[in-house]
Amino acid sequence: MSGKDLSNTSRTNWAALEAMEDEQIDYSDIPPLTDEFFEKATLRIPTTQSHQLVEIDSDILNWFQAHSEEYTTSINSVLRRYIEGQLPAG
Repeated sequence: MSGKDLSNTSRTNWAALEAMEDEQIDYSDIPPLTDEFFEKATLRIPTTQSHQLVEIDSDILNWFQAHSEEYTTSINSVLRRYIEGQLPAG
């Protein structure tokens, strides 16, 4: 999460939302969850993360930061795909 995300104030009227009954909430624009949806769905269980200091060349870090606010997630994804590519086919 970037620092600018923390400075935004929600304009949601949480008290009014919490006071609403389920019947008052319009769910009509939400598509139904079909068998096809669940066939294509992937369960992703978050893993615990290790916080380690890793030195990365500044040009590489700058590239990731320029392409994504979630650059650490992108770096992790690239490293994971590399590792998976090294595993023997099975």
